[in-house]
Amino acid sequence: MLNKIMTDIALPWRRLFQTVAAALMIAISATLAVAQEDGPNKAVVRGGTVEPINIAIAPFLAGAGSEDVAATVAGVIANNLARSGYFNPLPPESFIERISDFEQQPNFMSWRQVQARGLVTGQVFSEGGKLRVSFKLYDVNTGNLLAGQSLAASPKVVRRLAHRISDQIYKALTGFDGYFDTRIVFVDESGPKATRIKKLAIMDQDGFNPRTLPVSGDLLLTPRFSPTANEVTFMSFGSGTPRVFIYNIDTNQKEIVGDFPNMSFAPRYSPDGNRIIMSLQSDDGAYSNLFEMNLQTRQLHQLTNVSAINTAPSYSPDGASIAFESDRGGSQQIYVMPAGGGEAQRISFGKGRYSTPVWSPDGQWIAFTKNANGKFAIGVMRPNGQGERVLTEGYHNEGPTWSPNSRVIMFFRESGGGENGGPQLYSVDVTGYNEQRVPTPEFASDPAWSPRLN
Repeated sequence: MLNKIMTDIALPWRRLFQTVAAALMIAISATLAVAQEDGPNKAVVRGGTVEPINIAIAPFLAGAGSEDVAATVAGVIANNLARSGYFNPLPPESFIERISDFEQQPNFMSWRQVQARGLVTGQVFSEGGKLRVSFKLYDVNTGNLLAGQSLAASPKVVRRLAHRISDQIYKALTGFDGYFDTRIVFVDESGPKATRIKKLAIMDQDGFNPRTLPVSGDLLLTPRFSPTANEVTFMSFGSGTPRVFIYNIDTNQKEIVGDFPNMSFAPRYSPDGNRIIMSLQSDDGAYSNLFEMNLQTRQLHQLTNVSAINTAPSYSPDGASIAFESDRGGSQQIYVMPAGGGEAQRISFGKGRYSTPVWSPDGQWIAFTKNANGKFAIGVMRPNGQGERVLTEGYHNEGPTWSPNSRVIMFFRESGGGENGGPQLYSVDVTGYNEQRVPTPEFASDPAWSPRLN
């Protein structure tokens, strides 16, 4: 009953954010490019403007020895909400009231005076070798409690606790599931351009806790998460002929997905995690077709049989269809076909070449890379090809990947820059709003977003 009451209380906020999102979708045409920030309180999109909601993240109260942890939790929450583009965390030095008792009702008048519309309070203390982190989210105008919970975990995963709290705040206020407690796997690139070293790496979605994965190989490309987020499939040139592999993040075990005589590449998991779809090169090296391997039986099933380059497959979230790119019609375009194979329908008909289709987790959109007029664009279209919109374009944008809530797309951009230039990761809202760089230790490419972590 309490959850039902809190949901009803939060509905006005959710309607507000969903109205803003819908207005942005209408305001942005297919030709619009990059969204840029315009001052500390506004994010401008050509054709529409949204003002992020002011939210106050009060300093979390701390038990003895937990002061640094409390500051970290509050800082992570503020950073997550700010990066989403829908919230403007107010500077703590502007706060009038200093929260001293987590259980006591805040003085909402003092928070209205600093223009806050939402207020987050919290406390952190040690409990039996674990951290206990509690938070509350209030609507400042009404004084209603919108969300709250107490979480416990090892001090080693304090940032994850903060991400989980951020997810709850985001959902309570927007109605959309959060995406902060997730990870990104990507290709870490270092060294001079002509001899660049590529390794698999993983990090939190906000760029923190990066580490390279102990996977050997001369060249590692196209990493993709399993539905459980504990495995990654990728292509490696380590054995001379490019091969598809699976790597288990928990056990550090690597295995090959079929020792085929010719190149195998562009792998991706099925939604149930039981199969991997990939491209296999023909004997003469001129073409490639799509094949699906059952990971339990190791049986291989051919899905396309066309004298063309068929690659970059992506399952629909219900597993019923596959989007892929093919040059069977004379140019690189996007097609959709039944997951078991069969007749493929072309869905891309704009000017230029289309590639790297990726189905959104909610099934509503297919993201793609488009190359036209000397520019690379990241865009989205409906699975039937309707509603095509360009979100951002530039010198070389490629490799879109979806957040698990289907609200944000990450991709990589090569800006040129001569010998010392290299690719970097960026994210952009599905509306084309709030583009920003995602920090990585070195150059980075080929990002893949994990599902929400357990």
